[in-house]
Amino acid sequence: MKISIITVCYNSASTIEDTIKSVISQDYADLEYIIIDGGSTDETLKIVGKYQDKIAKVVSEPDRGIYDAMNKGIKLASGDIVGIINSDDFYSDNKVLDKVAGVISGGVDACYGDLAYVNRQDVSKQVRYWKAGEYEKRKLSYGWIMPHPVFFVKKEVYNRFGLFNLSFKIAADYELMLRFLLKGISVVYIPETLVCMREGGHSAENLKQRMAGWREIKSSWEVNNKQIPKFIIFKRLLSKIFQFI
Repeated sequence: MKISIITVCYNSASTIEDTIKSVISQDYADLEYIIIDGGSTDETLKIVGKYQDKIAKVVSEPDRGIYDAMNKGIKLASGDIVGIINSDDFYSDNKVLDKVAGVISGGVDACYGDLAYVNRQDVSKQVRYWKAGEYEKRKLSYGWIMPHPVFFVKKEVYNRFGLFNLSFKIAADYELMLRFLLKGISVVYIPETLVCMREGGHSAENLKQRMAGWREIKSSWEVNNKQIPKFIIFKRLLSKIFQFI
């Protein structure tokens, strides 16, 4: 099975080389790597160019935000499986895609694992840990969702159920995974760290951003014609406490 990995970036010169190296060093041979750049003005594209022979497609042009860029990458992907890793994240080791392919080739639609948050300056220091746990549908009403960077899904699922909803600016990843799960895709949990993420990120920049994200989490249920579970934001926040323990 071919795996397409997509990295979206914009002015990511300080971190993208780690991301690229972690992708191209994967042992899995049938790999298509796609980079979608938003028109960077720093050294990002120069760094990408160093690895041009290992990258299947590079697109650099203005976009309408991170989720629009991800949609561009998915549309270009020719693999059976699609994974998205952002430009300040990196895979935990060179066996990640081997494990993903082994699970999905067993007949499921998607798989996911755990996520380690690391210090932005010293990536050897773990800040917190997101142990995703086994999927149970009832968990969705508690605000549970798997970490998006460790979510790998068949391309045909995107074809059937759609791409990122661009009306969501903060939590389109939550809405997309919720939509897929509500549609009944089959998923398997890999109980180990698959991705390391530098602390901070698109949806956690400040309190205003967080509040906007919470509103979009509620809206995710509405656009999927489901009643918003009671106290979902409180339950979701409570569950995150354990990431620091």
